[in-house]
Amino acid sequence: MDFKPTEEQVFIRQAARDFAENEIKPGAAERDLNAEFPTDIVRQLGELGFMGIAIAEEWGGAEADNLSYVLALEEISRADAGVGVIMSVNNSLVCDPLDHFGSDQQKEKYLKKLASGEQLGSYALTEPSAGTDAGAQKTTAVRDGDEFVLNGTKAFVTNGDSCDVTITYAKTDPQAPSGKGISAFLVEKGAQGFNVGKHEDKLGIRCSDCVSYSFEDCRVPAENMLGEEGEGFKIALATLDIGRLGIAAQAVGIAQACLDESISYSKEREQFGQPISHFQAIQWKLADMAMEIEAARLLTWRAAWMRDHGMRHTMESSMGKLFASEIAVKAGLQAVQIHGGYGYIREYPVERFMRDAKITELYEGTSEVQRLVIARSLLAD
Repeated sequence: MDFKPTEEQVFIRQAARDFAENEIKPGAAERDLNAEFPTDIVRQLGELGFMGIAIAEEWGGAEADNLSYVLALEEISRADAGVGVIMSVNNSLVCDPLDHFGSDQQKEKYLKKLASGEQLGSYALTEPSAGTDAGAQKTTAVRDGDEFVLNGTKAFVTNGDSCDVTITYAKTDPQAPSGKGISAFLVEKGAQGFNVGKHEDKLGIRCSDCVSYSFEDCRVPAENMLGEEGEGFKIALATLDIGRLGIAAQAVGIAQACLDESISYSKEREQFGQPISHFQAIQWKLADMAMEIEAARLLTWRAAWMRDHGMRHTMESSMGKLFASEIAVKAGLQAVQIHGGYGYIREYPVERFMRDAKITELYEGTSEVQRLVIARSLLAD
């Protein structure tokens, strides 16, 4: 593995860093406070090619590699993790499955607009009673001529109110056992019977909207089925591999922001006549944070590199996501500790980083699920 980024990767990373510093970071605290969706920023991300980084130019993307994707996503999340998850969902959970499982007709109609940022996508898998047990879907899709009729409820849909199209999973064979008989559908916003529920009032990543969906006799053209009938759970699992890679990059970005702010503050804050950065207790915290962040970053890069080289990376993506998310939470706690009482007030950004970090241990599979995925990979024959 060559650790030296290519010229293209360096360019993409720097472009993401510049945009994050100049356009995203200044308004992050206000968006967090008001739970304000960053419409203009998302549009600009699309113009920069960041909403479909690894998608071919033919289908509206930037045609870069997955390592470029995680490099850019880290920089965006470093400024505002809420913006980072909007970008991650569109890239990982919407554009990627459309690219791998969509028909040319679906790519022409949907992927071009999603990958270019002209439109935004969401991903509706989780249900009130089907979270970690995603195979226990209760939303149904019944064939009626050239259409499927969807009924059911989805929960915790990121980009759910701001999107133009959602990938929704439903049971097309109600008699099939858990994880079987599930199909994926492209459902357009505004379809009759497709209702958006309340916005969740979240602990962190507050500028990204998170809503529930209800489908009440919602008619979807049969041609909008993604992949083959009954392949939905397979599509969902394949999608989660790249989704976890995106969340790992998001977590690394949050953790790096914690370290950046902690270093800066420790040099400025004086106690007992000297900057607190001179105290060994603070130095050790900074050293541990830096070491753990770099380890998380390398795990994430390895998984992205494996994907770019056509290698199976289920275990490696889970490792990256698990380690990076736990390091992000730890870095958030340490950053607040280094800031002392000031870390507990909104005037300083580390309290936001701490709140943002926690979700990375929960979505795209909890830390407990990641450990199960890793263990099963190790024990497989």
